[in-house]
Amino acid sequence: MIQSDWGDWLVRDVEDASPEGVAIWYLGCNGFVLKGQEGTTIFIDPYVGLGDPPRTVRMIPVPFDPTDVTDAAAVFATHEHTDHVHGPSQAPILENTDATFYGPDDSLAVARDDESWAEEWDLEDDQFVDVTEGDVIEVGEFTIHVEDANDPDATHPVSYVFEHDAGTVFHGGDTKPSNEFDRIGQEYDLDLGILAFGTVGQIPDKETREPKRTQWYNDENQVVEAASALELDRLVPSHWDMWKGLTSDPKVLHHHAKSFEYPERLEIVEIGDRIDLE
Repeated sequence: MIQSDWGDWLVRDVEDASPEGVAIWYLGCNGFVLKGQEGTTIFIDPYVGLGDPPRTVRMIPVPFDPTDVTDAAAVFATHEHTDHVHGPSQAPILENTDATFYGPDDSLAVARDDESWAEEWDLEDDQFVDVTEGDVIEVGEFTIHVEDANDPDATHPVSYVFEHDAGTVFHGGDTKPSNEFDRIGQEYDLDLGILAFGTVGQIPDKETREPKRTQWYNDENQVVEAASALELDRLVPSHWDMWKGLTSDPKVLHHHAKSFEYPERLEIVEIGDRIDLE
């Protein structure tokens, strides 16, 4: 059972909010909540697990207990890794709210087959929806476009573009720069983009447990390269806070981004912070 360090205040903050456009909360790692002015609430990659110590050691608090969530329309997964598809983090949200879980095929395989969410929790088959690049999904007041991602460590990653009258949000999962980002940047007017950022570290290998040079996320140059191609107005770095050995300081990105036209603004958020599109 998940034990939150913060009680239920963050969940209640989301549920009590009445944004004028779209409110966005950072859940740490690569998790976010989007809530529109009509009340549609969407979770993206929420993860409240502790990792796999000593290989992956969580460095931030567990900000909420998923069993406390009572209002959600959808949960989106960008790819199949544990900190993006995790039954104890996400299945209770689906169970309590009847929300729909959207993800690419390999993400759904984890939920349905590897972790057997429907057997462990009271879930229906129609709560699982397979998505792929090019799909367009309507969830309440949001229109979601499934787009390409470049994550060499994943088997089928995708990114998402969340369109709303108040603005458009890009969530790249753990993507690194992609040849498709120039097209995506021209096709959408991206007000805010979320890109994973971190350092290179010595992380124990999954099989041998011997330290291994590891880069799971964008470095300073890659994250600005991706943000520039996507023509982001606002860049939100994510994932930099999560794993021991891979954490970083997103403030350094001011120096890397200042000579580029995009991103126009660097938006640094810590776990639990809220930002808005209006």
